[in-house]
Amino acid sequence: MSELITVVVPCYNEQEVLPLFYDKIREVMGDMINNYGIDYELLFIDDGSKDKTLQILREYAKGDNRVRYISFSRNFGKEAGIYAGLENSKGDYVVVIDADLQHPPQFIPQMYEIVTKEDYDCATTRRVSRKGESKVRSWFARKFYKIMNKISQTEIVDGAQDFRFMKRKMVDAILSMPEYNRFSKGIFSWVGFKTKYIEYENVERAAGTTAWSFWKLFLYSLEGIFAFSTAPLAISSLLGVLFCLISLIMIVVIILKTLIWGEDVAGFPTIMCVMFMLGGLQLFCNGILGQYLSKTYLESKSRPIYLARETEEDVR
Repeated sequence: MSELITVVVPCYNEQEVLPLFYDKIREVMGDMINNYGIDYELLFIDDGSKDKTLQILREYAKGDNRVRYISFSRNFGKEAGIYAGLENSKGDYVVVIDADLQHPPQFIPQMYEIVTKEDYDCATTRRVSRKGESKVRSWFARKFYKIMNKISQTEIVDGAQDFRFMKRKMVDAILSMPEYNRFSKGIFSWVGFKTKYIEYENVERAAGTTAWSFWKLFLYSLEGIFAFSTAPLAISSLLGVLFCLISLIMIVVIILKTLIWGEDVAGFPTIMCVMFMLGGLQLFCNGILGQYLSKTYLESKSRPIYLARETEEDVR
């Protein structure tokens, strides 16, 4: 019995690019069958799409026995889509790839060679350029990786992608972490395993528009920081100690200036500046505590990461 590769494809409003991706991935995986004698299945995860993505997946499933899909009851996010794909994969190897063709499918044979012949558990890609992105977005992305690697014990490679080829044992390790607040880039690094990176130039979407706005990416970066570092809590504590020392020094200076030089102490402006400064600092520190508390609160509910509304079995 030949080995099996499961290709996991998270989808959200991908009706324009799906036909292009489907043709390309079938071509690449057909070559895998011919060259390596390894079979495959395509597992699409419809993340509550509002366009015709689900209709297209239904047609693929009816005409192609290698196509499977899971359609969520609503939009749960890409992290839930990746988890659902890994959880329902049947392959000895699992590939996670986006449908927009920014992850070049032609890398899959090279990844297979790396994992099977070079004793790696995972082959993945990293972008060495951000061609096509705005300068502001690229700058913030680079800063995120620098900050993340300084405050976290989990190293995340700059430009690393979710596009990766993994052995089953690594997939099982990832599934052993069923946390609700997920940051896959951090989880992939945290579980360890021997990983090789393939560098490539950034590729723009083949069709359609991205669902990742700057604001969503910013919130996603905060998710990663709070999920894999407690440094913000330490920073808030250090700020508290620092401002206590500053206030103590100010008190001593004011007393000495009044007693020795007889200078008057400025009243209302000084008080208002100190109140605003300390009030802002308290809100900032409380906000950090609130973020960690909210994550703990969501985890304690033990809600499912996703809910499936439909699968390929409903149309076959």
